[in-house]
Amino acid sequence: MPANVRIPTALRKLTSDEEVIEVSAGTVADVIAELQQRFPGIKERLLDEKGTVRRFVNVYVNEEDIRFLQDQETQIKDGDEISIIPAIAGG
Repeated sequence: MPANVRIPTALRKLTSDEEVIEVSAGTVADVIAELQQRFPGIKERLLDEKGTVRRFVNVYVNEEDIRFLQDQETQIKDGDEISIIPAIAGG
């Protein structure tokens, strides 16, 4: 059973409007690489030029922010749910 990635509305034009993408397990970095391979252009929306997750993008594995886990080295197991959540700017 693969892991699932929930794609936010803002990025669905890159995934042909797919809301949930099945990916092979591994690490968060592997998941981003697989998404980039299948949906070219998505990586630039998620990572900055240094390869770190953009400040305004939050990535959760089973509702835990990867910044409080092992960041992109966070292990993904079959059945995990990865959520990509753009931060909402307020003022």
